[in-house]
Amino acid sequence: MGTYDNNGKPNVMTAAYGGICCAKPPCINVCLRKATYSHGNIMEKKAYTVSIASEKYVAEVDYFGMASGRDVDKFEKTGLTPTRSELVDAPYIEEFPVIVECKVVEIFELGMHTMFVGEVMDVKSDEDVLHEKTKMPAMESIKPLIFDIGTRSYLGVGDSLGRAYNIGKSLMEG
Repeated sequence: MGTYDNNGKPNVMTAAYGGICCAKPPCINVCLRKATYSHGNIMEKKAYTVSIASEKYVAEVDYFGMASGRDVDKFEKTGLTPTRSELVDAPYIEEFPVIVECKVVEIFELGMHTMFVGEVMDVKSDEDVLHEKTKMPAMESIKPLIFDIGTRSYLGVGDSLGRAYNIGKSLMEG
């Protein structure tokens, strides 16, 4: 997740909690502890980006979740490139294959976390990760990281198990 601080310094962090929360308008949320550097950045700028990493960047993604942007320039350390969004006041990671740019539309306090709901302003995808027919980002091409909170492990995407709204049809009959 990418943010800028008050001085315009780009920061990135790995967030474990978040996901799609609305279809119309399209929104995704991220949940952060107030202690994180990114929390303050989002409160100030009301924007963030979600840069979806492929498996080859697992070390960088893990580092983003361990180091604080208060103490280190994570882009400089990893050699990755911060790119300024033209639509929201937040940077994204140039090398990652899918980018979601969000403006904050709601903020909820939930226990020890703050939920930031971001309306999706744009989605950018590298051409080589788009499905040939649908031209939508394809999981098998992106090879995104999946975080298993139970084992605190990163996983890759496995084989397709079947088409949605099809594999359950046999249970609809009768």
